[in-house]
Amino acid sequence: MDIHKNARLTLISREELAKRVSQQGWTLKAAAAAFNVSAKTAAKWVGRYRELGREGLGDRSSRPQRSPCRTGADRVAQVEALRRERWTGLRIALTTGLSRATISRILRRLHLSRMRDLEPAPPVIRYEHAAPGDLLHLDIKKIGRFAAVGCRITGHRQGRIHGQGWEYLHVAIDDHSRIAFSDLLPNQKAASAAAFLRAAVAYYARFGICIRRVLTDNGPCWASPSASPAPTPRAPTARRNALSRPRCGSGLMDALMTTRGFAPPSFPPGCTSTTGTGRMLVSITLRPSAGLVWIGTTS
Repeated sequence: MDIHKNARLTLISREELAKRVSQQGWTLKAAAAAFNVSAKTAAKWVGRYRELGREGLGDRSSRPQRSPCRTGADRVAQVEALRRERWTGLRIALTTGLSRATISRILRRLHLSRMRDLEPAPPVIRYEHAAPGDLLHLDIKKIGRFAAVGCRITGHRQGRIHGQGWEYLHVAIDDHSRIAFSDLLPNQKAASAAAFLRAAVAYYARFGICIRRVLTDNGPCWASPSASPAPTPRAPTARRNALSRPRCGSGLMDALMTTRGFAPPSFPPGCTSTTGTGRMLVSITLRPSAGLVWIGTTS
């Protein structure tokens, strides 16, 4: 229940006032004095409580039951039709003879005040792989270190500390379940990226999720030879140029470098990607004896 800002009584207080009068025999004047309201207000809540019970103690709408001067439905329909022809409010007012304020209220009530409301954007259809582990998104966020309280809190720039360096937040998100795993590492080199991926695979294994494909941006840590000690079977490379890349309607990418035995998934028309323009696809291979052994990349 929304209590207006000047209300003296809440729902609990209204009920207590009504019970004192109805059940305990208090007079309206005594109950009103106890709750610091007028006798007329006390009589209102007591009457509603006797008629409707506790449900009748809520705030009611202030809208009048009749509005004889309200614009008729036929005029409202005319305003809506003209607006959908992309007429401005001033032009509609001059044509229909209604005031600009009336036109503005009608358009606001119809949710047509802004031109972009006439043609709302179609809903975004995002892809989702069928099972957990089908695709793991990887990304790295560069975060500056803080050694003291910054100027945005203190309000002055004296005593600024420089050269604190950076930390790198490595993030992994499973495409289907949206389970995330992150780790704060000192750099974004190939060794750190490979170690993070091993930790991520071990983390998802706790939930029974076997990672089959990995999608990253084309960062140097994933393209580094040290990230893939063993050569990997090559697949058709993804197009690097954003202008030459096919539209999402034909699929997220032309080619995915996948683990052996898995075909690239197909995506419905109209799907949108979740990363930037350039892409690099990563294929991982699991060896039972050593866990995650090598990572293959293609750019």
